[in-house]
This record gives sequence, structure tokens and C-alpha cells, in this order.
Amino acid sequence: MRKAASAGVSWAGAGASFRRRAMEGLAAVLLLYAVLVLALESPFVSTSLSGGGAGAGAGAARKLHLSIGGTGAGARGAPARPTKEPRPALAAASISVPGGASARGGQDRRLSRFATGLDVRLLDSARSGALRRSVADAVAAGARAFADLEGLDPSAVAAPSSGEGGGAAAATRCPHSIALTAEELGVRGGRRVVELPCGLALGSHVTVAATPRAPHEERNPAIAVLRDGERPAMVSQFMVELQGLRAVDGEDPPRVLHFNPRLRGDWSGRPVIEQNTCYRMNWGAAQRCDGWRSRPDEETVDGLVKCEKWIRDDDDRLEESKTTSKTAAWWLNRLIGQKEEVNFGWPFPFVEGRLFVLTLSAGLEGYHVSVDGRHVTSFPYRTGFVLEDATGLSLNGDLDVHSVIAGSLPTTHPSFAPQNYLEFSTVWQAPPLPDEPVDIFIGVLSSANHFAERMGVRKTWMSAVLKSPNRVARFFVALHGRKEVNVELKKEAEFFGDIVFVPYLDNYDLVVMKTLAICEYGVHVVSAKYVMKCDDDTFVRLDSVVTAIKKVPSGRSLYMGSMNVQHKPLRHGKWAVNYEEWPEEVYPSYANGPGYVISSDIAEFIMSEFMKQKLTLFKMEDVSLGLWVEQFNRTRPVEYIHSDKFCPFGCVPDYYTAHYQSPRLMLCMWQKLLEGKPDCCNMR
Repeated sequence: MRKAASAGVSWAGAGASFRRRAMEGLAAVLLLYAVLVLALESPFVSTSLSGGGAGAGAGAARKLHLSIGGTGAGARGAPARPTKEPRPALAAASISVPGGASARGGQDRRLSRFATGLDVRLLDSARSGALRRSVADAVAAGARAFADLEGLDPSAVAAPSSGEGGGAAAATRCPHSIALTAEELGVRGGRRVVELPCGLALGSHVTVAATPRAPHEERNPAIAVLRDGERPAMVSQFMVELQGLRAVDGEDPPRVLHFNPRLRGDWSGRPVIEQNTCYRMNWGAAQRCDGWRSRPDEETVDGLVKCEKWIRDDDDRLEESKTTSKTAAWWLNRLIGQKEEVNFGWPFPFVEGRLFVLTLSAGLEGYHVSVDGRHVTSFPYRTGFVLEDATGLSLNGDLDVHSVIAGSLPTTHPSFAPQNYLEFSTVWQAPPLPDEPVDIFIGVLSSANHFAERMGVRKTWMSAVLKSPNRVARFFVALHGRKEVNVELKKEAEFFGDIVFVPYLDNYDLVVMKTLAICEYGVHVVSAKYVMKCDDDTFVRLDSVVTAIKKVPSGRSLYMGSMNVQHKPLRHGKWAVNYEEWPEEVYPSYANGPGYVISSDIAEFIMSEFMKQKLTLFKMEDVSLGLWVEQFNRTRPVEYIHSDKFCPFGCVPDYYTAHYQSPRLMLCMWQKLLEGKPDCCNMR
């Protein structure tokens, strides 16, 4: 009995010991399992593992991040930044929206790869001077707009159509003719405006019945400068303008044709008619008709002279006496039976208080103006405009308008809907960025709603860039105040892959931010040897530009373009710069903005100073660049190279760059270039 009890105790002790050892073993296994799990999930281990599984997983994740979403044909891997991420890390993706929300937090992040790596928040510093408040507001508003665009449901952004347009936009029709009385005329900005929705076409005509008003006192110093004791000048003038009402925000509507009769108040002291154009807020050379017929050797417009003759009262009514003598001679010749043509002459076509009927018609080579059935002037088409750009008629000045009639108008407009104007062909898509550094990077400044301009660049000189592994070009675009414009821009960016977003709300005074983004991209993304900046209405002969660069000895710092030296800031007028904005009496030497080149060491210096918040900002981006180069030049010599072939005012023979080129003119210049004739299509 005692032995049995002893045996039972022994077995019980053995069982307890076994269970204890089993529990300890299980705990050890669990501990080992936990250690293994922790080790395998650690980023320090997983990123260093090699082999098929881990490598495949990493590759799949990378491919997913870089793919472009969207439906329909043509969706492909993002060409904008396929192998490189924005540098520095503070890109648009991390811009903070007021209230603490991130522009990307938990939302669709596909758009971020198109954003510049420039941390625009660094511009909110004392170095921004008078622009600081504008910069802060534009960056905050841009962050919100970018967040909205990032968070947009991908399915809501339909893939662009490559067809000839269908749907509501393509079905939009315009009237063939328009007739309005004075009471029916619209008013925009203090001017009477007639909308021509689809612009004009060959043979279109607009007739205005109106009466010039009596003269008024003019105290505007731009028209009449008054000295002490002088009476104000008496002025009577009016403007009939064809305008592009679809203007870019922040810019005045372009004047496709500015017809300005001055009954009194012109500096010549005699009646005159001035005609001109204004493209991108820059006036061209005026054509003045002052009563003399155009010279016999001067070019005509559709066979008509630019200026007809009218009676001038130069010397005690000399013209009138001549006319009287000619009239008497004509009657004498009639009496004796001899035939002779006598030019009676016509007076100035506009008289204060007298009704006139003016007809403006579109010919093959230019516009023609007749008054009361008589041809008065003809004006050749100018660079930058085509007939469909004239989407409005503006009537302003000392004028009482009675009626306006427009006829033979086009019923459709080629760029009514931007997406229908663009040819969404894979031919124009940007290829992946090269892995190696490039010779030259071209940054093209553009505005969100400049769809047609970007397409003109893509189909011409940029198409040659796409075929070269050592050259890269990108558009730099800020965000628009209208969401629908940004949505269209997102479609365009995701399809073509050649747009870089600078996430601030576009402002005419903040173009300098796009220039900084170009330097950042050229230095940190493509590692370019040279960085070129141009506008979206600039045609570039890139081979010639590169040839000119190669003439500079290797290793030298370069600043090349159409240089301005000792230019003084304007203190009065539309382009005035006050002393707070620019306290100096002259600007530093700078290249005109439509096209210039800098070497990479200058671009690197600019980015270094920007990151230190030591960069001074000025609203004129080309002057700002000149200021930065001047600062660089203090420690390392810069080769300043001036060339008139970087033409800032239009086009010159054997050009390097030609400014103010519309999409159609770019196609014309490209065709000439392909034929081996680098000629202008429309010189100014």
C-alpha cells in the first residue's frame, strides 16, 4: 500500500515535471516565432533581402506606383518621371493645406509624379520683398487646388478622345450672322462689346453705324502733357477693336486689330488713323495713316493700299485750292471736249456729330476698312493671330453706336473645346527620362489654359527633342482658378507626360516661380549640362542653339540670350515698377525672357541659394535671373553672350528663337525647317 502510494507520488511528480518542461518548450517556440516574425517584417531586413520573392514584390510595387490610370487606348507608364523621384523630398505632395491636411493624405496620388520638386513654401520669406504676400496666398490656394485635383476620382477623368470630336462640345454651333441695336450691345469693362463666338473667317464682315462725339478735355498725361497755365487739350477719338475674348486670366484681351481714328488730340495736330495689334500684352509697330496715300513701292494688301489719301489742310487750305483749280480745269476740258481724269480728293472720313457707316472685312492677306462705301485703310495680318482668334468686337471712346451687323461668320470654331483641338496621339507622348545626364534641358513656361500653344510646340520643334536621348523638354504650368481647367490639364498631363505642375495659383507677377522650378528640374531630375528657358509661343531652332553653345570653351559658366544692358525700370504707366519693388536705378544685365540658356553650375547656385532662402525675388523673371547670375559672377566669371538671333519681338532671318509665334505659324516654320529653309513665316 505504501509502495503503491509512493509510486503514485512518483508518477505525479514525473507528470508535473513533464508538463513544466512542455510549457517551457512551447514558450521557447513561441518566442522564437515572434523573433522571426519581427525580423522578417523589419524594414532594415526586408529591403536588404535578395532573391526572387522579395525582388519580384519590390518590382511589382514600383510598377504600380508609376503606372498611369485611365480607361481607353493609349494608357501607359508615366513618362514624366519614370525612374526618379522629386528632389528635394518636400515636393508638391507634401504641401500642407491650411487646417493641417496634407495635399495627398489618403487620396489618389497618381498626379504627384507630375509635380515639381521645388518646395514653394521656401519662397515665403523676407527675400520675396513686395511679392511675399502674393506668394503666400498663391501657394496656399494652389495647395488646396492641387489637393482637390489629387483627390479627384480617376473614373471621373475620362480618357481623351482621339477622334474628330463628338458630343455636346462638337455639336456647338455659332450664328452665321449677328444684328444688334445700340440697346442690345453688351458692356464689358466699360466697353461696348459684340461677341463673335466662332471668330471670323475669310470673307467675314462687320458693319458699324455710329456718330463721333464732340471733343472733350483730356487730362491724361499719356495723351497730352499740360504745362502750368495751359488749357487741357480737346480730344475726340474712338477705338474699333477685334479682340480675343478667350484671354488668359491676368492678361488683357489680345487686340487682333486695333483701329483708332483720332479726330483731334494726336501729337501731329492733324486727323490720323492708327492701326496695331497687341499680343500677350505687347503692342506691335503701329501703322499710321495721316492723309497721304501709301508709297508706290510699299506692299499692298490683297491689291489694296494700306492708306488712302484724304484732303489735308497743311498750308492755308492749300489742298482745297488745288482741288478748286483741278475742278475748274476739269470743266474747261469738258467744254473743249478733252477727257482728263481729275482726283477731287476726299475729306477725313470721320466728322464730329456726323453719322458714318464703317465696314471691316477679312481678306486673304489682311483686314480692309471702308467708310461710307469708300476704301480707307488695309492692315496686313500680324504675327500671333488667326481669324478665329477674333471672338469679339469692342467699341470704345467718343462714339455713339447705333447698330452693328456682322455677316458671313463661321458656324464652328476649331478650338471651341480644348480637348477636341488637341490631337491625342501617342506620337506626341514624351518618352521615359534617360538614365544618364543630358546635354540640355528645355523648360517651357505655359499657362493652364494654353492647350493650343502646347500642342503647337509638341507638333513642331519639341518633336525633334523627343527623338534625342541627350535632350529633354517639359512644360511648366501653375494651377488655374477654375477647377474645370485644372481637370482638363490633368487629362493632358497624364496622357502626354510632358507637363510639370508648379502647385501655386497662377499669377502674372509670380512667373519667376516657374523659372525656379525649371532650374530645379534641370539640376535635380535630369542632371543637364545646360538649362534653357522659353515661352510656349517661342519657336526654337534647337540644333542651332546647341551649335552656338558648343562654341563656348568647355568648363566656362554660360549665360546666353538677347541681352539687355543698363536698362532702367519704368516708374510710370502700365509696366511701372515702384521703388519698393526695385530700389535701384538700373537693372542688372539680363537676357530677354522668351529664350535664354544658362550652364548647370549657375542653375545649381540658384537652387542652393533658394534652399538657404537667400534668393531675392522680382516679378520680372528675366530680370530676376539676371540678378542671380550677377551674384554668381562675383565668385566665378560668367561668359555673357549676346545674340540678336534670340529674337524677343518676333522673328528675324537665321533665328535661334522666334517669339510671338501662334500654333499655326509654328507649323509653318516647322515645315520650312524640314525643307532646309529656316525662314520666318511672319516677321514683325
